[in-house]
Amino acid sequence: MNQELLINIISALAIFFIGKYIAKWLTNITLKSMNKTGQIDETLEKFLSSVIYGILLVLVTLSALSKVGVETTSFIAILGAVGLAVGLAFQSTLSNISAGVMIIIFKPIKIGEFVDAGGAMGTIEEINIFNTMMKTGDNKVIIISNSNIIGGNITNFSRKDTRRVDITFGIGYDDDLKLAKETLIEILNEDKRVLKDPAAFVAVSELADSSVNFVTRSWVKSGDYWGVYFDTLEKVKLVFDEKGISIPYPQMDVHSKQN
Repeated sequence: MNQELLINIISALAIFFIGKYIAKWLTNITLKSMNKTGQIDETLEKFLSSVIYGILLVLVTLSALSKVGVETTSFIAILGAVGLAVGLAFQSTLSNISAGVMIIIFKPIKIGEFVDAGGAMGTIEEINIFNTMMKTGDNKVIIISNSNIIGGNITNFSRKDTRRVDITFGIGYDDDLKLAKETLIEILNEDKRVLKDPAAFVAVSELADSSVNFVTRSWVKSGDYWGVYFDTLEKVKLVFDEKGISIPYPQMDVHSKQN
């Protein structure tokens, strides 16, 4: 074997193994730097470190091949063509990755939050680069592509500390309007979960076809929303029954005309 070629092969191997070690070292330094900032999600840190290591390893490999006389220009062109083909073939996958990075960086949703996103509603259990796992109220697990989440509207029910409970109640036209309003205010104020500031609000919202409708608005802590909602419905029905206030249902009077 040509002595010069042997030296080049040994040099190429040295470049590859030393370069691989340096690439891993630089990747670890980058990962530690990201950890120190405390502003980058762990999932994104792992993804970025893998990408950085992959790029450095490709550069090291090209340097080693160049040392033994391999024409790296054409090799780079081939890599570019392969990269383009892979990019086109996995376009949807890359879209999910970019959407996952956006979710991790901008945090429109977080683990443990109750949201309506990607056509589903539930509690976020896991967020990774490709998809998001959500648990519904009846304990089903839904896996949603990140691109579907970023591409649509996101309603986050947990981001704010308080929420407003809006419920509409109807009474009959023959019922005592003032008594009904006072009763609704009393029911809301008696519930310790209803916040005093802002105060609960009750007002006539509509003179409908078969009922006089009241709108009730009360502010509660986000975690108390559904408890207050359901308990208020039940309490209003029971108290209205005790006080003789009717809750009418839609009805129609039909008059028959005889010839």
